[in-house]
Amino acid sequence: MKYHLIALFTVTVWGLTFVSTKVLLTDFSPLWVLFLRFVAGFAALWVLRPHVLRMKERRHEWLFVAAGFTGIAAYYLMENVALAFATATSAGVIVAAAPLFTALLSALGGDRRALNPWFFAGFVVAMAGLVTVSVASGGEAGADGAGANPLLGDYLALGAAFVWAVYSVLVQRISDLGYETIASTKRTFAWGLVFIAPVLLAFGGSFPGWGTAFQWQSLLNLAFLGFVASAACFVTWGIAVKRLGPTASTTYIYLVPAITAAASVLILGEPLSAPIVAGLLLTVGGLVLSQKGTQFCA
Repeated sequence: MKYHLIALFTVTVWGLTFVSTKVLLTDFSPLWVLFLRFVAGFAALWVLRPHVLRMKERRHEWLFVAAGFTGIAAYYLMENVALAFATATSAGVIVAAAPLFTALLSALGGDRRALNPWFFAGFVVAMAGLVTVSVASGGEAGADGAGANPLLGDYLALGAAFVWAVYSVLVQRISDLGYETIASTKRTFAWGLVFIAPVLLAFGGSFPGWGTAFQWQSLLNLAFLGFVASAACFVTWGIAVKRLGPTASTTYIYLVPAITAAASVLILGEPLSAPIVAGLLLTVGGLVLSQKGTQFCA
C-alpha cells in the first residue's frame, strides 16, 4: 500500500506544477523555466548523492541518455510550450493519456496483461474526453501569445503524454538492472540538461533579469518545481515504478486533471465550463475503465 501512496503523492505534486509553471510563464520563457527547474533539481540530488554513478556495462549509458531525452528534455519542453497556448486545465487533462500509452508500450515489450476489452473501451472513452476538452478550451488559452493556436498546445500535451510513457518504461528497465534510484535519477537529470542547454541557447531568449528572478513569487515557484516536483518527485516516481511497474504507476496520472483543475480555478481563476468538466470526467472514467480487471500489488 505504501508504494501506492508514494505514487499518489507524486502525481498530486505534479498536478500542481501546471499552475506553478503557468505563473512563471508570465516572466520567463518556457525554456528558462525548464532549465532553471532541473538545474535546481540536479543540485539537490548532487548534494544527496555526490558520487558519480558507475555503469555496470557501457551500453547501459544509452538507457540514461534516452531517459534524459524523453522524461526531462522532450516531455517538459512540450509541456511548458503547451502551457503557453492552452489552459493549465486542458494541458493537465490531455497529459493524463500517459497510462494508455504506457500500457501499449508495455504490451509491445511483452507484457500484455493490460490489453483486454476493458482497456480498449477505456481508451475510446478517454479519447472522447480529450477531444471534448480540446474543443471546449479553444477560446480559453493561457499565457503569452495564447489564443493564437490553442490546438497546438493540446497536440503538444498529447505528445508529452507519449514520451512520458516511454520514460516510465525506461525507468523500469534501469531499475531492473539494479541501479540505485537517487543516483540514477541524478544521472538522468544530467543527460536531460545536456539536451536542454543547446535548445535554450538557440531559442530560449534573454534571461528576464535578476530583479524578476529574485522576486519572492518567482523564487517560491522555482523552488517548488526544482526541489519538490523535480528532485523529490522524480525519485519517488522511480520508487513507485520499481515496485508497482510502469503501467500501474502511470494509472495514478488520471488524478492529475482533477488536481490541476481545482488548483487552476482557485489560484489562476481559469473558467471551468460544463464541457470541460464533461471532458475531464470522460477522460478520468476512460483511464479507470482501461485498468478494470488488472491486478496490482505493492
